[in-house]
Amino acid sequence: MTEAATSAASALSEKARAVLGKRNLIFVGLMGAGKSAIGRLVAQTLSIPFIDTDAEIEKVSRMTISELFAAYGETEFRALETRVIERLLRGGPRVVSTGGGAFINEATRHQIKIGGISVWLKADLDVLWERVNKRDHRPLLKTENPKQTLENLMNQRYPIYAEADLTVQSENVRKDLMVNEVLAAVANLASEGELPSEGEF
Repeated sequence: MTEAATSAASALSEKARAVLGKRNLIFVGLMGAGKSAIGRLVAQTLSIPFIDTDAEIEKVSRMTISELFAAYGETEFRALETRVIERLLRGGPRVVSTGGGAFINEATRHQIKIGGISVWLKADLDVLWERVNKRDHRPLLKTENPKQTLENLMNQRYPIYAEADLTVQSENVRKDLMVNEVLAAVANLASEGELPSEGEF
């Protein structure tokens, strides 16, 4: 990075951090959108903690997400996810990456809306498919036609993800460019005067 680019990135990060205040920055979106990878880098840039809710759920339950789905079913899993996310959002500021179904659950969506600024990482089907079909740990994709299942999930969930405070297009570009897109979207909230309140917990 040139000195000018470094200085611009630093100014952007400071502005985004000021906008965030005590709020959490919460990533929502479908599996493969980059919530964990981008979220972790955004947290590093802002010098605040990063938490992946799926990892936290696995830690709390001592089971993997796949095992939880198999043992208890999706309804029980979502109830646990809501409780974990509610607890995580009480302290801030942090960057929080949520599982693909978290924002779809009404109770969890309410927690996210009062718990900080939500960012939907929106990706096209081909981008998502290229990322998720390399790994075999997605319980919702264990179907005969996983790409069709993914497309069906997009059709069901995208109208709900659209309720997030911000939408950033997730593309196959360098991660630092995606991080800057997210920071710019957060920083721009100040000029639009549409800041969600800093919830008092």
